[in-house]
Amino acid sequence: MKYVTFQTREGKVSAGWLQENSLVVDMNVVSNGKLPSTLQAFLEDYEQNTLIIEELPVFDQVCKGVHSLTDVTLLAPLPRPVSIRDFYAFEQHVKTSRSRRGLDVIPEWYDFPVFYFTNHLAVKGPDEEIERPPGCKWLDYELEIACVIGKQGRDITASDAEDYIFGYFIMNDWSARDIQREEMKVGLGPAKGKDFATSFGPYLVSKEELELYRHDEVYDLEMRATVNGKLLSKGNLKDIYYSFGEMIERASKGVTLYPGEVIGSGTVGTGCILELGTEVHRWLEPGDEVEFSIEGLGTLKNTIVEGRR
Repeated sequence: MKYVTFQTREGKVSAGWLQENSLVVDMNVVSNGKLPSTLQAFLEDYEQNTLIIEELPVFDQVCKGVHSLTDVTLLAPLPRPVSIRDFYAFEQHVKTSRSRRGLDVIPEWYDFPVFYFTNHLAVKGPDEEIERPPGCKWLDYELEIACVIGKQGRDITASDAEDYIFGYFIMNDWSARDIQREEMKVGLGPAKGKDFATSFGPYLVSKEELELYRHDEVYDLEMRATVNGKLLSKGNLKDIYYSFGEMIERASKGVTLYPGEVIGSGTVGTGCILELGTEVHRWLEPGDEVEFSIEGLGTLKNTIVEGRR
């Protein structure tokens, strides 16, 4: 299923799912209160909540709590996730982006997957404007996919990690490259180079819906990014070096993961301007429209605006 968080024309924010790609079903209303009104609450007992959904009928547009997709605004599926860990899991991206800075891939990158925490309170959704941070001249996108944890667990093995994943969505890890470059010289970060915005959407797709794309331990999902309609980035999730299982194993080592935590893949090969080079495309500027498309996960679009001073 494709789960969504949406806002009606009257301003009500609710959670539900997409039916037949044209209707949005308010899960709390159609279940007469048996299901919660947020996806975070849904995830906290998703196995029981999924059983409730299975008992519900198929709805049509005249049913209470059912809206035409054109009559609502889709928000980030998880507007306030519990946390966001973003990994660095595509070898091509690591090699190319480091080589452009005159650096080799350090041997430790091959020993274990690494991640950083980003600002889980700065999440943006489909069609939201992204403010260029004050002082930033090198604004960049990062084409990623993220999984959402659906079950509490600690010291999870890579082989068992599938049981803890609820689903996946598109993720754009916006980056202020000039700010990031300066602050990381100190040996910490990225911090202010990343904390201003991360986009999710347009929906959270259950892992069951992606099974037709599965090949062994990975999904065969084509990933594309355009700027103002021009194709810049093209990759595939199957080329990832570390699986989501390996990332979850690393993240949960000695630490408890909870429903609603987000695990980002890191940037796919060719998936950002830093990697492509400004000879291919300049840094992003106000007015630019950035659109991500990932097979099975939909399309996520945002427009850049000048930030407040």
